[in-house]
Amino acid sequence: MKIKLKKRAIWVMCVVVVLLLTVIPFSISTVLYETTFGRYETEEPYIRDISEFDGLEVEQVSFQSKEGNQLAGYLYTHQGSQSYEGIIVLAHGLGGGGQNSYMNVAHYFTSNGFWVFAYDATGNDNSQGKSVRGIPQGVEDLEQAIAYVKTDARLKEYPICLFGHSWGGYSVANVLSFCADIKAVVSCSGFNRSSDLIEAQGREMVGGLINILLPYIRLYEKFKFGEYADTTAIEGFEQSDAAVYIVHSQNDTTVLPEYGYEVYQQKYANNPRFQFRLFEDSGHDFVYYSDEAREYVAQFNEAFSEYFKSHELTKESRVEYYRENMNKQQAFELNEELFADFLEFYRSSIAS
Repeated sequence: MKIKLKKRAIWVMCVVVVLLLTVIPFSISTVLYETTFGRYETEEPYIRDISEFDGLEVEQVSFQSKEGNQLAGYLYTHQGSQSYEGIIVLAHGLGGGGQNSYMNVAHYFTSNGFWVFAYDATGNDNSQGKSVRGIPQGVEDLEQAIAYVKTDARLKEYPICLFGHSWGGYSVANVLSFCADIKAVVSCSGFNRSSDLIEAQGREMVGGLINILLPYIRLYEKFKFGEYADTTAIEGFEQSDAAVYIVHSQNDTTVLPEYGYEVYQQKYANNPRFQFRLFEDSGHDFVYYSDEAREYVAQFNEAFSEYFKSHELTKESRVEYYRENMNKQQAFELNEELFADFLEFYRSSIAS
């Protein structure tokens, strides 16, 4: 009887150990992952309207994601333009909605001889999807956007370049593993692999527990996204001849330089295919905006905080304050010198 009880105790202990080491951490990781990635809509002050940009025109189209969701695409052109040098596919960041807030980027490039094709990734703005699903979804959706461009009668003959920020910066680099014929890539504030951002953001949410959960999160991503969960920017760079321009800021606390910029520079600093631009204090969201824009926003935020010390802060009052007081042309003024460099980079890459 004692032997049977001992065997049962050992069996129970084994089950408990298995639960503690596998099932429970995997379940926690799954819940954490799914609750992290929701659906996102562009909100003030980032909502832009095409009427703000002289000569900018847009045609809305749609294409399917690999899961069958209809994704909203936006083909930007400039009024009166008769010829184009190429097409730039624009991949947006995560958490602020879709492509709408990047309309100033589209305006700059269309004003200088390029088509721009932007889109709302799964679970953003005008695209279908209950959520963005996860970080590798950005690579999936970008691949589908590129496929759309390659089959459009107006666009398919043009060389394709990519521009991405944050999640988009990750996506434009990683998609090279599936679309090796891209001519040039600009990756701003991006990261090397999906688990890099999960680790950085997870550390803020659950502290050191993320070190235990990360292997299980990677496993869940693998189940959910297959080969798209395995890609890295480095692998994409190795599988393509695309020219690459990497931009980051030293004080970026959303995506630390060590998760992307430093990895790339260490490997490719002497490779003529690559260009690097590291700012000191441009942050994450405003990495390619002018110094004047960052100064304006800092002053605006101070006035905002002061105003709501004596007024009730609600979603409605916040939106009203933005609409009545923010000059978006000043707040989102691009770094003209940097964008002129991007333009030259794209042109020289297409010509080579």
